[in-house]
Amino acid sequence: MSVRRLADESVQPASFAFSDANAAWAEKRIALYPAGRQQSAVIPLLMRAQDQDGWVTRATIEKVAEMLGMAYIRVLEVATFYTQFQLQPVGTRAHVQVCGTTPCMLRGAGELIEVCKSKIHHDPHHLNDDGTLSWEEVECAGACVNAPMVTIYHDTYEDLTANRLEEIIDAFHAGNGASIKPGTQIDRLNAAAEGGQSTLLETPTATREKFIPPTPPEAPAPAAAAAPAAAVPAAAKTAEPDNAARPKDVSEENAPALKGTPSEAKVSEAKAEGERKAAGAASKADGTPNAEMRPGATGAESDAGKIDGGKAPGKATVEAAENGAAATGVKKSAKKVVAAPAEGLSPSADGGNPQPIFTAPEGPADDLKLITGVGPVLERKLNAVGITKWSQVAAMTPEEITKLESSLNFKGRVARDNWLQQAEVLARGGIEEYRKVFGKDPR
Repeated sequence: MSVRRLADESVQPASFAFSDANAAWAEKRIALYPAGRQQSAVIPLLMRAQDQDGWVTRATIEKVAEMLGMAYIRVLEVATFYTQFQLQPVGTRAHVQVCGTTPCMLRGAGELIEVCKSKIHHDPHHLNDDGTLSWEEVECAGACVNAPMVTIYHDTYEDLTANRLEEIIDAFHAGNGASIKPGTQIDRLNAAAEGGQSTLLETPTATREKFIPPTPPEAPAPAAAAAPAAAVPAAAKTAEPDNAARPKDVSEENAPALKGTPSEAKVSEAKAEGERKAAGAASKADGTPNAEMRPGATGAESDAGKIDGGKAPGKATVEAAENGAAATGVKKSAKKVVAAPAEGLSPSADGGNPQPIFTAPEGPADDLKLITGVGPVLERKLNAVGITKWSQVAAMTPEEITKLESSLNFKGRVARDNWLQQAEVLARGGIEEYRKVFGKDPR
């Protein structure tokens, strides 16, 4: 990224002040942020100042820093980092930002840049003769689908040609920029197809009718269901066509099971299905493995060899499998194994809350959240182990730090976040001393 610097002192104004309306807006904007976080309004305030004067001056940065209680260098860092902020004077009527990223460049951004060079100034960031226009090339402005495009203040002008950009620049130069419609400059709606809608043009001719489920067929009469097979006429058995039970394009040579009459194939299939169901029911009833469905199976199907409702194999089954023995009928009581706590930890009776390992001093507790890395949850844990004062943290020995970090399971955080120095400064002079030493508010 190119280096961005403030404009020369010869063009810098002596001071900056928001207008009455903008000053009231700034106060409301700052009030939207919680106490201690008002510096987050730095970007909105800088943008409002730029909208007012056209660019961000040194005096503007100093004023915003004063309003937010920030160091001047912090506001300067923001203003020079974001390219949306103009750091030198721009045209009073239009500052044209030409997108030069790949989609726009492929669609003719180079021609738009040549127009700006001929109509405004040969070099970017320079004013035209009467100071009303300026231009620059920028990165993607977010309307790639309608490339090429330019941005003028808060509006974009898309689907441009060189001739159309000349017309737009002439209109702004004449003070008539409001007559130009922002957005696409061709016959399209936003980013839709050029020339109007091109699909789904037919008018619906019918509406969907309400679905009515079909009436189920009537059940056969009980007498017919109970009729013996012998009562069926012989002619009915041979009335079916020869290919009734045979899949299409499957010959008897390729599927021996289909040999014989269709009726015989159906009877054999029904008989085999009945035997499978009977075997499965028997295996479920007594817990023995189903030899028909699982030939050579060695594991018991009952819950004796499983834990957690059958989701994982039981210990007995695993041991039997490892030893090469059958697990059928093996039963072992499952014993719950509880790991011993690691050395240095302070487990509690309820298994979650830390137990006191330090002696808390008398008096009200300090706000430990002012130490970087300590939030509300960690503050409660520190209080639970007996740390309630900044002075306690500042005076901790290496052994006590190890003990604390082992207890709360955050090894290395005390040194990483520099707790001891922060706590020592807070214990010595509170927030004011912290600002003086570190140049910022706590956290």
